Amino acid sequence: MKLLFFLFSVIASPQLWAHGISAADKQAMLDGGYLRYIWLGATHMLSGYDHLLFIFGVIFFLTSFKDIVKFISVFTFGHCITLVFATFFKITANYYLVDAVIAISVMYKGFENIDGFKKYFDWKAPSLLTMVFAFGLIHGFGLSTRLQQLPLGDDKMQMLFRILSFNVGVEVGQIVALTAMLIVLSGWRKAQSFAKFAYAANVGLIAGGIFLFFMQFHGFWHTSDPDAFPLNKDDHHHVHEDMKAEEINIHN
Repeated sequence: MKLLFFLFSVIASPQLWAHGISAADKQAMLDGGYLRYIWLGATHMLSGYDHLLFIFGVIFFLTSFKDIVKFISVFTFGHCITLVFATFFKITANYYLVDAVIAISVMYKGFENIDGFKKYFDWKAPSLLTMVFAFGLIHGFGLSTRLQQLPLGDDKMQMLFRILSFNVGVEVGQIVALTAMLIVLSGWRKAQSFAKFAYAANVGLIAGGIFLFFMQFHGFWHTSDPDAFPLNKDDHHHVHEDMKAEEINIHN
């Protein structure tokens, strides 16, 4: 039983699944200029498994270049709005909870891809374009909660350019990831296995979203009620002392 708890704690570690801003990245931001923010935005998007899973779900059945541009543009517009404005006006929330909602967006897209609304509820699915925009707003807010961990400065103009630089990097990372996805999907669609495994792939997307949802809630639970987690108290105490020290470093 102790071994199971240990394995769960490793897999469910907030540091593993929160994909936050590392101490090295924070120092790089202090030492570098706007290019550093562009680089950080790009790498953060490319390591953002929840964002990438959602984008993968969005384009999974899209074969028209026009449709791909339309949906990705709407998603991009949505996350740009909240990324820029929430960061500039310092609107924030617990990032584990925001990421839990992002995980729901992954579940939603997989469920929509298997025509779940019609099959299981006999409902007409909501407008996909509207939902992609709405989830784009949430994804952007999630990115904002990470960016706000950095010392963006008090000068409004400098802060705005840093935010915009990070946003440019996010878009560059998204283009790179999207290109790779389209290459993979384009090749896979030509294979006989695509029709056979498309349903399974989207069920996997739902399962991945559920997993991420519980991992993010574990992270929230970890930070809001550390004593509730059933592990060795001394080890658990040290973990949270490290987390507390990290939070202090973020705000200094």
